[in-house]
Amino acid sequence: MCYYVSKVSNGNSDKVSMVKRYIIVIMLIAVVVFLPVTYGCQKQSGQSHKYNGQVLRLATSSTTVESGLLDRLIPVFERKYGVKVEILMVGSGNSIELAKKGAADVVLIHSREAEDKFVSEGYGINRKDVMYNDFIILGPPDDPIHLKQERDALSAFKAISDRKALFISRGDNSGTNARENTLWKLLNIHPDGQWHMSVNKDQLSVMRVASEKKAYCLADRSTYLFNKEELNLVIAVEGDKKLFNPYGVIAVSPAKVPGVNYDLAMKFVDYITSVDGQEIICYYGKMKYNKALFVPMATEKYTCQ
Repeated sequence: MCYYVSKVSNGNSDKVSMVKRYIIVIMLIAVVVFLPVTYGCQKQSGQSHKYNGQVLRLATSSTTVESGLLDRLIPVFERKYGVKVEILMVGSGNSIELAKKGAADVVLIHSREAEDKFVSEGYGINRKDVMYNDFIILGPPDDPIHLKQERDALSAFKAISDRKALFISRGDNSGTNARENTLWKLLNIHPDGQWHMSVNKDQLSVMRVASEKKAYCLADRSTYLFNKEELNLVIAVEGDKKLFNPYGVIAVSPAKVPGVNYDLAMKFVDYITSVDGQEIICYYGKMKYNKALFVPMATEKYTCQ
């Protein structure tokens, strides 16, 4: 905003003229200090990023939402293309099912086996790596079965089963639930009984149940750190390569699922895997946690510092 100040005549040097000058100066200062300068910015922003009527339906895991990451990624994409993003937080497995039914245009999930099948069946197209974090095994602070002595995820799961320690399972066909099942399968253990509680809930809800019941659970590190203050849980086991947790983005094929917004889906795929998108991922969480909550992996030339 521009301010135009007329030059005050100094033909008279009497006190009245001086008073007038002071009054004008004071009024100008008041205008600069108290005028809501954001009005101009908001008006300009509205003109530059008008909503064009398009909606992108993004089916995604609870971990991308409950870690707070999408709160940073999505607004930038919406402003860039003048669109709205409808987030469908249903877990990886159910994200794929929604996509198959034509209820989603693109998926952002972390269940690689299911992702590859989705693509091989022709429903998904142009899958790209986006980022990774890792799974961790959480438990009560007193760690009653001493899992902190373990460094191997399989040994930890076996100890939980052998000692019948209460374990809260996602049970919702999510990426986390798929990893639970993989670990049990590698041990040839079929978890059942009162010690294994399947709740069919999202990641944060599972951690809340585990916290309340002083139980163990599998979770992704990012969602745990983002919500740590409200939970009475600590990391019991971490660092095992079997807990590596990559995320992929996949556009839904219009040839297999007519009616999906493939063009907008590909804009999202390109955005989240671009240097700009990867930079947002790289720096997300660094100020608060001294390290990124996710590590970008889409752009080879981009190095996350």
